[in-house]
Amino acid sequence: MNVDPSDLAVLHARCFKTPRPWNTGEFTQLLADKNTVFTGDNRAFVLGRLVLDQVELLTIAVSPAHRRIGLGKKRLSEFEKLAQQRGGVVCFLEVAENNRAAIALYSGHGYTESGRRPGYYREKNAIATDAILLSKPLFAP
Repeated sequence: MNVDPSDLAVLHARCFKTPRPWNTGEFTQLLADKNTVFTGDNRAFVLGRLVLDQVELLTIAVSPAHRRIGLGKKRLSEFEKLAQQRGGVVCFLEVAENNRAAIALYSGHGYTESGRRPGYYREKNAIATDAILLSKPLFAP
């Protein structure tokens, strides 16, 4: 894997305010963890963690300059394939209820709602937003 954690932190900060963006140290630790599943570069990436046969998609980020050209779909497909190759049977994630673009991406990839966390995302001086829990079985092609 030839990726600079500081580049990932910069991209993450351009994509997220809530929850807070991750810093270089956090990306360094995650990338060093043998259970991390990662695909991408400084334009778009997906990062998750494998625990036994379950993979949790922790974050996906696509540079604003590279959105709406299929890069998020490509990275998500790569991530699922890598997770499956490493023994993942099911993938799960959470997404803010108001993140329509991400929900459309996940729904288009076969993820379905498996639960909710009411008021999970909280911004300063803003109404709390539910987290939608999504999951998808990872089947061999």
